[in-house]
Amino acid sequence: MIEKLLPEKHHAEETLSRSVVKTISYRLVILVLDFTSIYLFTGQVKIAFGFMLVSNIYTTVAYFLHERIWDKIKWGKNIYRKLDEKLPG
Repeated sequence: MIEKLLPEKHHAEETLSRSVVKTISYRLVILVLDFTSIYLFTGQVKIAFGFMLVSNIYTTVAYFLHERIWDKIKWGKNIYRKLDEKLPG
């Protein structure tokens, strides 16, 4: 949306550091949700903590890889060029 308001800005791929920060912030939210939901079902802190820890290790890696792969896919992206930038060809 902001790109449409500021068409002079050039769209760029997401940086690695941005993907890492997004992954960490998302996982923190999921950690809390996982722990809370498992604790409510079991009433046991150790089980809730164990599940939360194990599941979030492999799902964090999966999320990060998913984000990086989707960033490479051009489908569904609006790409705006600066007004003074020449088109290839």
